[in-house]
Amino acid sequence: MIEVYIKSFDAFLRLEKGLSKASIEAYMSDLKKLNNFLKHAELDKLSIANLALEHLQQFIHYLNELGLSPNSQARIVSSLKAFFRFLMIENIILTDISELLSAPKLHRNIPTVLSYQEVVELFNTIDHSKKEGTRNRAILEVLYACGLRVSELVNLKLSNLYFDVGFVRIIGKGNKERLVPIGESAIKHVRFYLQERNQQENIDPKSRDIVFLNRRGKQLSRNMVFIIIQKLAKESKLTKTVSPHTFRHTFATHLIEGGADLKIVQDLLGHESIITTEIYTHLDMAYLKETIQLFHPRSQPKK
Repeated sequence: MIEVYIKSFDAFLRLEKGLSKASIEAYMSDLKKLNNFLKHAELDKLSIANLALEHLQQFIHYLNELGLSPNSQARIVSSLKAFFRFLMIENIILTDISELLSAPKLHRNIPTVLSYQEVVELFNTIDHSKKEGTRNRAILEVLYACGLRVSELVNLKLSNLYFDVGFVRIIGKGNKERLVPIGESAIKHVRFYLQERNQQENIDPKSRDIVFLNRRGKQLSRNMVFIIIQKLAKESKLTKTVSPHTFRHTFATHLIEGGADLKIVQDLLGHESIITTEIYTHLDMAYLKETIQLFHPRSQPKK
């Protein structure tokens, strides 16, 4: 019985919500799991109006038993809530049984963050005598100066560089645009790189407006940026696991440690929710804890 309403929900997402193909496929995949569970539990003969909260709770318990991660379970709960809200809007059901459905608590990993000295050490590890050295320095400078996602970095366009006013225009997730300030050091090293790039004769026509190119004149891949950074981290003997995203974490944390407003950092990172940005306050919290342990009389070791 539920399959009919899943198809209607599919049409609703496509025609009225205008969601991306990937988002719709994710919703449909989650609801297909629910449909399969109802069949497995011999509940598929129930009308949609006779489904109860306990059935959805059994479904989540079933997913947990299958070993699905808390993140996956939380996403499925979100899909269920969206589906049952749709059924309410369409007057197919009178009560939203998903309202009291709880998602599993998610463990939020503390991201790896570099100290300023470690950032400088990585910069200093770059061999500028090599042809790609100037480009790689510019890449790291931009990542640290702007807090970009790696996908935003590799898609950065020459036409979106506004160095005269100190900004770059970024196309982020969901094609959302934002303007991000870029510092003088990053501008200087990007200009050094562009002088060399402009002498490159084999630039692919499709990549003419792309800032960072490989030796074949094509757009640099995300994987190549990972390789560049991991190689530099190894050469600099950093013990931390470093990736392009580490520079994004470092950018945000250093701003917040310096006193930047959380809402401004949210805008700079292109986060829709400030909750996502709040994770970067973890170092401030660690500093506060350390201060209490060092100076609070009740935290001193007994003599």
